[in-house]
Amino acid sequence: MLQRQVELAQYTSFAFTTRLLQAGVNASVGSVGDAYDNAMAESQIGVYKTELIRPEGPWHDVEHVEHETLNWVHWFNHERTHESIDDLTPVEVEAAHYAAGNRLLPTG
Repeated sequence: MLQRQVELAQYTSFAFTTRLLQAGVNASVGSVGDAYDNAMAESQIGVYKTELIRPEGPWHDVEHVEHETLNWVHWFNHERTHESIDDLTPVEVEAAHYAAGNRLLPTG
């Protein structure tokens, strides 16, 4: 007898939600249970595809995509300035936030 495979969205949702909770982050996912229901995640994935995946192919294998994704994420956080945060990098804004003595309060 063949058994139906576990729905990947259900596994991803469970693993994703568990990891967020372990990190102290309240999950914000849609009723279907995947991160694509989250508008911010969907927007970021669109930027990733537009800036890296589509123009930089063809991709040789999964390891090639993973390696270049790590490079892109590092660049995005450490070198790319963002207009919405006064043309600073996310790392600079985070450092300034903590240098000012700001504390993130737990939610929930």
